[in-house]
Amino acid sequence: MDVILLERVEKLGQIGDVVTVKNGFARNFLLPNNKALRANEANKKVFEANRAKIESDNADRRAAAEADAKGIDGKTVQLIRQASNTGQLYGSVAARDLADLLAEDGAKVAKNQIVLDRPIKAIGLHEVKITLHPEVSVTIKVNVARSPEEADLQAQGVDVMAQMFERDEAGFTEDYDPNAEPGEIATDAPAAEPTDQA
Repeated sequence: MDVILLERVEKLGQIGDVVTVKNGFARNFLLPNNKALRANEANKKVFEANRAKIESDNADRRAAAEADAKGIDGKTVQLIRQASNTGQLYGSVAARDLADLLAEDGAKVAKNQIVLDRPIKAIGLHEVKITLHPEVSVTIKVNVARSPEEADLQAQGVDVMAQMFERDEAGFTEDYDPNAEPGEIATDAPAAEPTDQA
């Protein structure tokens, strides 16, 4: 299906471009979200008549997004979550969680503006892209930790998981018996002889 773009769409084109897209993408995303019009003669005339207004509205929205981006770009937010000893979260961090956290900080970000390539399922520092406008995107850092102290260590650049495993390995030693058979449990006293009770 041929459509006329009403705003810049990533990996597709700029305002006013006539592009060919799959029918489902046009019907389910571009047309309902007012990002495009069907490319027929009537719509081409309507677009050309309103082109200046559409471009000026887009410029206004881009300027507002750039102003909002200054307060968000490079920001680090901290999330405290429960996790296993290996650092895997019980659950995951979703876009909604990040939107709520940024709203508490005073930033107006909708959850559909947060681009999570994959869910965050482990503690650590993660970079997340936020698209405030099709032409304006910023990156924030998300510090996911089990406690505020752990979050502070991660913020300083300490790999908490590696440090924890080093500490475990340093405290654990196993007695080595060169004569032991595989699977045999070492004992100090000889095993008692079984007796017949029958």
